[in-house]
Amino acid sequence: MRWIYKKWKMLLLTFTLILVAGAGSYAWWLYDSLNSLSKDQQHTRFPASSVATMGTKPAPEPPKWEGEERVNILLLGADTRGLQKTESPRTDSMIIASINPLTKQAQLMSVMRDAVIDIPNMGQDRANTVLQAGGPNLVMQTIGKWTGLDIQYYVYTDFEGFIALIDAMGGIEMDVEKDMDYTSKADKHQYDIHLKKGKQLLDGSSALQYVRFRHDALSDYSRTKRQREMLGAVAQKMKSAWSILTLPNLIHKMSPYVETNLTADDMIKLGMLGMQINVGPSQQLPPTELLVEKRIHNAAVLGVKSEEELRMYIRQLLKENDPATSAAPH
Repeated sequence: MRWIYKKWKMLLLTFTLILVAGAGSYAWWLYDSLNSLSKDQQHTRFPASSVATMGTKPAPEPPKWEGEERVNILLLGADTRGLQKTESPRTDSMIIASINPLTKQAQLMSVMRDAVIDIPNMGQDRANTVLQAGGPNLVMQTIGKWTGLDIQYYVYTDFEGFIALIDAMGGIEMDVEKDMDYTSKADKHQYDIHLKKGKQLLDGSSALQYVRFRHDALSDYSRTKRQREMLGAVAQKMKSAWSILTLPNLIHKMSPYVETNLTADDMIKLGMLGMQINVGPSQQLPPTELLVEKRIHNAAVLGVKSEEELRMYIRQLLKENDPATSAAPH
């Protein structure tokens, strides 16, 4: 009997060593993959010199996140069609993910790309022009001042990065609310839109069509709503055990198209937090009741009645969807 006990003990020890080695390899693989998302000056699409060429001063570094206060992450999606790798694009979508780590509540807020906004040292222009003018730091500074939020982080990707993410996840299930059709010769029909109404599994290309479509009565209002719904569905699927196990491979496939100022350590902290997060109802910014029509550079834009009213609206929105705390956002 003793030899059987010794045999099982040896098998158990061997199995434990395999698990430890596997966990160590996974941790190294994950950390290395996350590090690849933070680009140095040689590989970034937004070199520091791009700000200077616009006649502006570099934006200050964003406030540090210590882990307990509200964290605000700006998600930037860009259209890079027809651009060289050294050219900065305009944003096609901007979504603020505001998270309270103490109550595990999150809020998604879309910034309308035609919203007029004050850009430091440059004056007023559309929100979607800020990235091109001064890179992600200037966007964080500008949107932060406009909303009254400390925006600590950004995550940037383009169309190809979005497609790679959805494909790497095995697609995403969405209920397409109506038939969607749109064609354009400008990009040689590469991003034409052809979707049928109904619940279906969208691959990367189809998912991009879904979040880009805006050729209906509500135009960008409907589009930003679909973008927030898609982001919520992606976040939910990322919580699954399958996604956790394949996360390093997923990140590796996205890496060429993604940039962020998050460190690997911060991404791991936020990733752990994300598994417990409850995402509340999403909103557009500015809200409809605060919108006014304006013209900038002979073009129609979306103004806001009062920036202070906008900031008050955001504070109230976060408070209502975070009932466990009365603390105002930073």
